[in-house]
Amino acid sequence: MAGARGKSLQSRQVGSLLIFLCVSVGGATTIRYSVAEEMESGSFVANVAKDLRLEVGKLAARGARLVSEGNKMHFRLHRKTGDLFVKEKLDRESLCGKADPCVLHFEIILVEPLQSFRAEVRVFDINDNAPVFLNKEPLLKIPESTPLGSRFPLQSAQDLDVGLNGLQNYTLSANGYFHLHTRFRSHGPKYAELVLNKPLDREEQPEVNLTITAVDGGSPPKSGTAHIRVVVLDVNDHVPQFSRPVYPAQVSENSPNGSLVATVTAMDLDEGTNKAITYSLAQNPEAILKTFQIDSQTGEVRLRGTLDFEDIETYDIDIQATDGGGLSAHSKVLVEVVDVNDNPPEVMVSSVSSPLPEDSPPQTVVALFTIRDRDIRVGGKVTCFLREDLPFVIKPTFGNSYSLVTDRSLDREEVSGYNITLVAMDTGPPSLSAETMIEVLISDVNDNPPIFREDSYILTVRENNSPAVFIGQVHAEDLDLGENAQITYSLLPPKNGDLSVFAYISINSDNGKLYALRTMDYEAIQDFQFVVKATDGGFLSLNSQATVRVVVLDDNDNHPMILYPLQNGTLPCNDLVPRSAEAGYLVTKVVAVDGDSGQNSWLSYHLLKATDLGLFCVQRQNGEIRTLRQISERDPMMQKLIILVQDHGQPALSTTVSLNILLVDGFSEPYLQFQDPTKHSRKVNPSTKYLVISLAILSFLFLLSVTVIFIIHVYQKIKYREKFTIQEHFYDDCNFSNNLVQGQGNGSLSQPCPYEMCSATGTGNSEFRFLKRFMPNFPFPHATGEIKMEAGSSLPLNSERNKSRRSEGHDQVSDDYM
Repeated sequence: MAGARGKSLQSRQVGSLLIFLCVSVGGATTIRYSVAEEMESGSFVANVAKDLRLEVGKLAARGARLVSEGNKMHFRLHRKTGDLFVKEKLDRESLCGKADPCVLHFEIILVEPLQSFRAEVRVFDINDNAPVFLNKEPLLKIPESTPLGSRFPLQSAQDLDVGLNGLQNYTLSANGYFHLHTRFRSHGPKYAELVLNKPLDREEQPEVNLTITAVDGGSPPKSGTAHIRVVVLDVNDHVPQFSRPVYPAQVSENSPNGSLVATVTAMDLDEGTNKAITYSLAQNPEAILKTFQIDSQTGEVRLRGTLDFEDIETYDIDIQATDGGGLSAHSKVLVEVVDVNDNPPEVMVSSVSSPLPEDSPPQTVVALFTIRDRDIRVGGKVTCFLREDLPFVIKPTFGNSYSLVTDRSLDREEVSGYNITLVAMDTGPPSLSAETMIEVLISDVNDNPPIFREDSYILTVRENNSPAVFIGQVHAEDLDLGENAQITYSLLPPKNGDLSVFAYISINSDNGKLYALRTMDYEAIQDFQFVVKATDGGFLSLNSQATVRVVVLDDNDNHPMILYPLQNGTLPCNDLVPRSAEAGYLVTKVVAVDGDSGQNSWLSYHLLKATDLGLFCVQRQNGEIRTLRQISERDPMMQKLIILVQDHGQPALSTTVSLNILLVDGFSEPYLQFQDPTKHSRKVNPSTKYLVISLAILSFLFLLSVTVIFIIHVYQKIKYREKFTIQEHFYDDCNFSNNLVQGQGNGSLSQPCPYEMCSATGTGNSEFRFLKRFMPNFPFPHATGEIKMEAGSSLPLNSERNKSRRSEGHDQVSDDYM
């Protein structure tokens, strides 16, 4: 029944402590709570969100977490509700020992923005430990001659609880010889002394048995007992006497084991064995017995364990001197531990923001940390600094807390991360320091546009290429990372807004490779220009531009085209040569052009076949046909020549032209049309004549339809090619008179080109005289043109075969005409 009532009182006590919460927010923004020890895991402590004046859910949104100053966190935080709970059962004695109050420190870290709040929880003691005597059966030997009122110190009971729950009182079992007197130590638990009330008589009672009880102040109180056996000795009249009641001593905390602390001395006035004194550390707590030792013969007190000023500052040692007759006396050695600077400062990092965007402005908080020096009394002031020159500085926040902030702008392309060494140093002596490494990575932002390797590119493609052929590649580089460095290529139209370039070229958006979409024709377009834009994949994309010029290379894909003599297949082209012509007489000139350029348009003329190969020759360079010898009467009147005109391309292309030359005695007779006597000797049947006429009409209609279709096709093609503003010029000036040769064909030159034939004065010979060109420059149109004779006749020319001429071909034709 009493046990149940005790448990009920203990439960009410724990409950009252759970209800009591002490929250204090001072100038340093430290939040204070109180809990009772032995609370079960998951017990509610307080609502942190309410104390921080934050809305429910803000802790989760800002990533709240707890950071302990020690090695272990004893509490956990529910982010959604802001409640603080006990993580595991708290034992005040294991956490703080005899220290009172027992306070656990931690920090509450919030991010976005980075913020820190200091908090502490005081752990209140409950009466969960009973007083305990280390020696359950102590033995006292007291002479029978001991005077009344003599005091005999007893062993102190050990109680791990503190305050009211700690050791409060001693009681002694009823007896006729002794009573208890409780005394206090300056440092340590209370201890009891036996006080002799009645003289001892060994003969009457040689031994006295007592029971001592140690009681704490808990509710209900706990107690511990020890059985004391008092042996009454025979008469030993003198008790040892110490030279002083208290021996003060000072020992540095870094003193090695075996260091001398103090020397105690005692004397006994007895003789013989009763005079021999033995020293001992009797009735001392276990901590003292582990730290100190005494030489039983000399009384030297020495260290046997390490001292730590930060744990215990003073020791109160009981020294007992016992003579040979069993009489003992007691004295104290009061040891003061001298603090030395043996602990370097500690740097405790509570939060780090990594990775850090490279566009973070100055004064951006990177990390929060705290510095603690356990030797603050002797270590002096603690300073904190960075080991290297980095774009960061340390700023104090409050107390011994600091923040690491940016000092200047960051650039990931120069430095992608920093290993920041925080150094904390005290002033000693000796000066001690500690270092902590913080790794901060710099995250990329899109602050670098793509850069082309060249500002402008010149690419070449040969005409008559296959569609979708690769012609070149542009390349840009971006110093950023990830998506910010992913480059997309695209085409931009020229500044004049002409979008037709997109019909000729395309670009691979991933790698910048350029492809020709269609077959190029050098005679239609020699080059074109466009702009390539490179855009990165950043959120706010950046771009740069490069100009690309595509040059079309010429292929030998055009046969030489005969301008004169005309080859229309309807009327024969006849030239007249007087029989009186001397050797070297200029008969006529073959005029041809080539639509290609450069070497592909250089033409040479060759006599392929002739009625008499020894009568005429052709100038290789200019196509002039001259006589090789004097014409004789035996030479046939009709001379037929076949001239081969060949360019210098690879492979070479050629065209042949047929020419009829009439050898005449003079120019008074009409010899323009040569009649074969064998043909006129035949008589034509009238029915055959009508059949020929019908076939001619049908052929004319068919040719007319084909011509109309061809003209429509050419017109559409010209409209398309006009987008590239191709300007071609062709210049031909030529004169001749006296005789005119005309013909009809599929086309003619675009401008009148008069020729003049004149005879040299005083001779019977005639020759052509070709004048220099006198016509102004003009664009060569795409429509069909004519070469008009002075007499109104025309030389047909298919302009579709002569749309473009290069300057080399123009110069060659002009030189030929000179």
